[in-house]
Amino acid sequence: MKDEIRVFFTAIMFYTRIPCPRWVDHSEDYITRSVRYFPLIGWVVGTIAASGYLLGAWLVSPLFGIVFSFIVSVLVTGAFHEDGFADVCDGFGGGWTKKQILEIMKDSRVGTYGVVGLVLIYLFKTSLLLALADLVNGWVLAMVFVGAHAASRFMATTFVFTHNYVSESDSSKSKPVAKQSGYVNLVMAAFFGLLPVLFLSYMLDNYLFMAVLPLLYLVKMALGNYFTKWIGGYTGDCLGALQQVTEAAFYCFLLLIWKFIL
Repeated sequence: MKDEIRVFFTAIMFYTRIPCPRWVDHSEDYITRSVRYFPLIGWVVGTIAASGYLLGAWLVSPLFGIVFSFIVSVLVTGAFHEDGFADVCDGFGGGWTKKQILEIMKDSRVGTYGVVGLVLIYLFKTSLLLALADLVNGWVLAMVFVGAHAASRFMATTFVFTHNYVSESDSSKSKPVAKQSGYVNLVMAAFFGLLPVLFLSYMLDNYLFMAVLPLLYLVKMALGNYFTKWIGGYTGDCLGALQQVTEAAFYCFLLLIWKFIL
């Protein structure tokens, strides 16, 4: 049990800015095993984002609540996944070869493609969440936040088992996470990633919403094929980009099911 607690705190330390006990470190073994708790981190970040939304919507308006939820989630994660998404936009937008793409993604500076990509994906998420806010009450939308953050992180976790990790350097801080470490990690990640979506479906009294999950997996495979075509696999930045894209896709698919199927 103590060992699992350390693995969990390693996940907290690696994926968020939440303070951890001093005995938690960057042990490669614990970072590799911490992938099992990646979707559980989605519970934490999603709950904080949902709380930000509920507070902001109560104080000002649903739009303010959505923007405030983004602010608090970025503060909690340190824009960890947004940074990866911006790097992927820059790398794949500006590079024409594997070497060029990887070199651009390693650059700490953000280029035009990255800025435009971040602006567009946040506008996309905002418009979808506003539309959802018109359909459901605040507490249901709060659960949507948790489901989106957990499911999107689970999709990123599955990359470890379906695609190859690539890097020009063996010193990449993301490489321990990319190592395959047994299917126990996948099973645990699936539990933490799928449970909020199951609970959301139960709250809405319609399990058709579970169809969001295979649709997200199709998005994941499409991105995975794209990454493999250009660089032969994925990097840590690709995982961050996948989390952002599938989070937005979660809101999109949920809204489409709500409006056109139910």
